[in-house]
Amino acid sequence: MRRLENIYRLGVKELFSLRRDAVLLALVVWAFSFSIYTAATGMSHDLRNGSIAIVDEDRSQLSARIGQAFLPPYFSEPARISFNEIDPAMDSGRFTFAVVIPSGFEADVLAGRKPAIQVNIDATAMMQAGIGDGYISRILNQEIGDFVAPGGRSEPVVELEARYAFNPNLTSSWFTSVMEMINNVTMLSIVLTGAALIREREHGTIEHLLVMPLTPFEIMMAKVWANGFVILVAVSLSLWLVVETLLQVPVAGSRSLFILGTALYLFFATALGIFLATIARSMPQFGLLFMMVALPMNLLSGGETPVESQPQVLQTIMQAVPSTHFVSFAQAILFRGAGIEIVWPQFALVTIIGGLFFAFAAARFRKSIAILRS
Repeated sequence: MRRLENIYRLGVKELFSLRRDAVLLALVVWAFSFSIYTAATGMSHDLRNGSIAIVDEDRSQLSARIGQAFLPPYFSEPARISFNEIDPAMDSGRFTFAVVIPSGFEADVLAGRKPAIQVNIDATAMMQAGIGDGYISRILNQEIGDFVAPGGRSEPVVELEARYAFNPNLTSSWFTSVMEMINNVTMLSIVLTGAALIREREHGTIEHLLVMPLTPFEIMMAKVWANGFVILVAVSLSLWLVVETLLQVPVAGSRSLFILGTALYLFFATALGIFLATIARSMPQFGLLFMMVALPMNLLSGGETPVESQPQVLQTIMQAVPSTHFVSFAQAILFRGAGIEIVWPQFALVTIIGGLFFAFAAARFRKSIAILRS
């Protein structure tokens, strides 16, 4: 009981220290509010108001019909330009797409000669370029088909009916907002615990703790529960206020189950922050270590690209990292409504691997404390 009381009181001290650190508090608020909102609304994977230009050298009924088919919200109103204006306009970034309809196009279509339409795409906007290419192809095929055989096209042999599960309208903000929140759990857990330890060392208060009847485990556990508690409160409020209320993202599964899984994962993430802080001697060093460890871990954990799309070597390595399983069960719960009977393997792996790393970080922390005492 004495040990638990020590851990509790030290944790309360950590919370008071964090309350006085305006920069870290602002970072927590920003990461779980404005960061999620701007990522969901500003980093869209959808095509919206794509700038497009039409070079109409045919001046026919069909070319006019094609020019009128590019409508909002996918495309802005097409600009009419000459062929010689294409390169200067795209070099200056005025247009992402430029469609060239050659002279005699309508006559060639009616004669069945399959003429070509040139589509120039600015691929520096890679996401919009790929999606826009597909949209333009479908629009052209539909308009040409309707012009050649209005209402008389034969029925296709096979009718393809696509159904999108868990995101029927392919709304990118649903995915982006949740993944931003999940990634920020990892980053803020590492930053808060690592900064707490370095702050103790830089302010000289770590020496005060060493002369008290406290064990290294108690000191470490106090930092883990206090900073983990802040993250849990922040992610709960963020899920409710930002993701569900402000962005109107439907959460399919149990919020309590997600919070429980997050609490298990925090043992690994906070221990990683303490481990990095035992290596670094200052905040600049800690920041460099953070970029070398946390950012690749977030990129390769399945939040940005599926793990199965990565090279086999990376897939094998990332299976030993709890963040991979955290992303997996978080997506399953929040997007697909999975219950504990489905995600328990990921929960078990996060607990086992996180527990082993927590023990390793505790040993490293105990060693660093022993060096300071000597």
